[in-house]
Amino acid sequence: MGTNSEGPRLVATGGEHRVTPAELFFDLVFVYAITQVTALMAADPSGLRLLGGMVALALLWWCWCCFAWLGNVVRADSGAMFTVLVSVMAVVLIVSLTVPEIYDDAPGGLHAPLVFVLCYGAVRVLHLVTYWLSDPADRGLHRALRRIALISVAPPFALLLVGAAFTGTTQVLIWLAAVVIDYLGIFVTGKSGWRVASPGHFAERHGLIVIIALGESIVAIGVGVSGYALSTPVVAGAALGLLISAGLWRLYFRQLAEPAEHRLTAAAGDDRTRLARDAYTFLHLPLVAGIVVTALGMKKSLTQIADTGHYDLAEPLHGVVAWALPGGVGVFLLASAAFLLRTANRRSPLLLGAGALCLVAGPAVALVPSLVALASLAALVTALVLVQDSTTRPRPTAVGTPHA
Repeated sequence: MGTNSEGPRLVATGGEHRVTPAELFFDLVFVYAITQVTALMAADPSGLRLLGGMVALALLWWCWCCFAWLGNVVRADSGAMFTVLVSVMAVVLIVSLTVPEIYDDAPGGLHAPLVFVLCYGAVRVLHLVTYWLSDPADRGLHRALRRIALISVAPPFALLLVGAAFTGTTQVLIWLAAVVIDYLGIFVTGKSGWRVASPGHFAERHGLIVIIALGESIVAIGVGVSGYALSTPVVAGAALGLLISAGLWRLYFRQLAEPAEHRLTAAAGDDRTRLARDAYTFLHLPLVAGIVVTALGMKKSLTQIADTGHYDLAEPLHGVVAWALPGGVGVFLLASAAFLLRTANRRSPLLLGAGALCLVAGPAVALVPSLVALASLAALVTALVLVQDSTTRPRPTAVGTPHA
């Protein structure tokens, strides 16, 4: 169905609806947004800036999630909806441009934190209005939208405005409080009024955002070595970084994504809505955040390996970056274990153990050369994926065995 074939109206989706090219186009602006979050943390790799980067990522994630839900019930390639998506893209692009200055506004020009907050608010309002218009007769949906506006949009937006007037720790903590209230508001307002029309579309949309985050980790490798001479250690470091990203990709798409989609398809009504909220809206945020933090560690590792004028090859990573390299993988693995538990009711001691090990590996990483740290992490992720594959591989059906 073309973007203009339905005219200037919102078109409902069906149960077999899949991701449209319009939604892929919409996601492009979030590629840049995630890249900007990594750059924000890399510019001042401290604990406070890492927390601030995660707050910014959580706000951007909410902007994306709003329209992932909306695109599940309204075709993104219909005339009216496509116009809304392009408008949101323009606003999110402005948000992305402000990200490097949201905690350290440069002199002159617009006040970046305020622009960030105002644009974020505009995205949330556009989402609520479009959702309302998507089904003017659905009173349950309208009640849910009113609850969201009063509990999960207005109070956090007010806090974000207040925080924009401050700097440093105060600003980060106020914005963090806004994020917590926003997420709690979504949880406590309940599941009534929402629906997931196409489970396949919903699962695919979230798989695509994981791909985008993994793409950022690969971009971070290239940015980390940009401007430096190509050497054998640089080639080795880049290959190891790619191996880590490939391991995370295989873990998600071979172990998590397909069973979760089947479970979402089998669920119905409020059970499906609750599963979609918990497993995708909530638990995919730490999955994406883990990849972004890992990208920060890989970017700094490759820069240190490539910049022979300032670093010796035997020098380890320092400070928060030493934690970020394995810690991001740890966050991803723990989120994967939680996702597996929520969608398949299956506990994974292997994921929990490996995730916990990565979370506490920062001090060890600070004692070994950065290239060795990359190699060790790549070996761990590869071994984990191989063990997971072997333990969850379906048993082959014997030749001649009748099928049900």
